[in-house]
Amino acid sequence: MKICTAYSVKIKEYSHIFQDTVSQYRSAVSFFCRVINDNWDRYSGITNQMSAVNLTEKLTVRTARRPVVPYDFGKKHYKFPCYLRRAAIAESYGMVSSYRSSVRNWENDDPRTRGKRPSAPRTAHLYPAMYRNNTYERTGDYTARLKVYIRNTWDWIDIKLRKSDADYIGKHCAARKQCVPTLRKRGKEWYLDFAFEEKTELNNTDITEQTVVSVDLGINSACTLSIMRSDGAVLGRHFLQLPKEYDSLKRKNGKIRRAQRHGSKDVSGLWRIANRVNNDIAVKTAQFIMDIAVLYNADVIVFEHLDLKGKKHGRGKQRLHLWKARYVQSMVTDKAHRLRMHISHVNAWGTSALAFDGSGRVKRGRDSDKTNGNYSLCEFTTGKVYNCDLNASYNIGARYFVRELIKSLPVTEGQRIAAKVPGCAKRSTCTLTTLISLNAELYAAA
Repeated sequence: MKICTAYSVKIKEYSHIFQDTVSQYRSAVSFFCRVINDNWDRYSGITNQMSAVNLTEKLTVRTARRPVVPYDFGKKHYKFPCYLRRAAIAESYGMVSSYRSSVRNWENDDPRTRGKRPSAPRTAHLYPAMYRNNTYERTGDYTARLKVYIRNTWDWIDIKLRKSDADYIGKHCAARKQCVPTLRKRGKEWYLDFAFEEKTELNNTDITEQTVVSVDLGINSACTLSIMRSDGAVLGRHFLQLPKEYDSLKRKNGKIRRAQRHGSKDVSGLWRIANRVNNDIAVKTAQFIMDIAVLYNADVIVFEHLDLKGKKHGRGKQRLHLWKARYVQSMVTDKAHRLRMHISHVNAWGTSALAFDGSGRVKRGRDSDKTNGNYSLCEFTTGKVYNCDLNASYNIGARYFVRELIKSLPVTEGQRIAAKVPGCAKRSTCTLTTLISLNAELYAAA
C-alpha cells in the first residue's frame, strides 16, 4: 500500500510578498473554469486529465503554430509559468467536472424535495503547487528559490527555511519520495507543505496466528490495552494514566467555564491553551499504543468505531468535545501501517455495558453500591467488581476475532457454527465468552 504524509516548513522573513502569487493562481483557475464550463460539450468524451489539459491549452494558449485562440490566457496572465498553468487547468477540470455531476444529480432529483441548485466552482481557498525547476529550487540545506509574481512579473526570489523543520525532514523523511511542495498561508505566516510517499506491504498473518492489541480509549483514563490471541488468551494488560495532563486539562476547562459564566465573550485564548494540552494527551496516547504493539510484535490494532457526530449535551460536554479519539486513531493508523500492522474497527455498542464473562449487563457508577459512583469500575451480575475499561478491551478484541473467524469459514459451515454458538450471529452482543465458545466449537468440528 502507499502511505502519504505531509510536513510544513515555515518560510522566514516574508509575510505579504506571496499574496499576489496566490491571487494570480486563483485568477487563472477561475479563467479556466469559465472556459471549460462554457465548452463542456467538447470535454464530455474525455476520459483522462491529460487530454483535458491538452484541449484547454488549444483553446487558450497562443503559440507560433497557433497564433489565434478563442480565449487568450496570456493577455491577462503574461509569462505565467507553464507547469503552474497546467496545474491550474487540471484543478479547473476537476472542479467543473464535479460541478457538472452535482447539477446532473440535482436535475434528476424530485423537484418537490431537492434543495438549491449547486453553486458554481469557487477558488477562494486554492493554493499553488511549486513545481521543481519551474517554480521551486532547493539551493541549500536551509535555503531555496521560488518563482513568484512580484513587481508585475514572474521572477525568482531567495527564501530561508526554518532550521528545525528542514532538519526534521532530513532526519525522518530521507527514505521517502518527496513530491512538489504547496505554498500555503496559515494565520499570518507562509509555509511550504511538502508531501511524501512511501510504499509498504502489510503483514499477511493467518487469523489463527495473529496477535491483536485491542484498545479502549477513555475520557477519564487515556487508554486501556489488552493483547489477545484468537483462542481468547490474554497475553498482557496495560493501562495509561496521565494524571498531570488530565488535571491540567481540568483546570483549563474550569477557567473557560468561569469566564463564560461571568459573561466573557472572547475565550479563544483559553480554548487554544486547552487544545494544546489535549493534543499533548493525544500524542502521548498514540505513542503508548504503538510502543505496546511493537513490544508484543502485534499484527493488528483494534479500535472501536466511534460516532462522535451531533451535539453534545450534559455537564461533561466540554470534555467530550475535547476527546480526540479520532485524532489518536489517525496517528496510530499512520504509525502502524509504516510498521506493516493492520488497523481494524469493531462495533462499539455494549463493549463496556456487557460483561466479558457472558453474565449480562454490568452496573456502573451510581447503579451499584460497590462502585461508590466510580465510573471506572463496574459490577457484574455475579457480584464481581472489575475494571470497566479492561472489560471493554476484552470485548473489543473478541469481536474482532469472532468476525474474522466467521468470515474465514465457508457459508454452510458458518451457518452451522452460528446455530451452535448463537452469540456469533449478532456482533453487537459478542463478548470474550462468545469467542471462547466459538473456538471450542471450531476445535470440536476439526
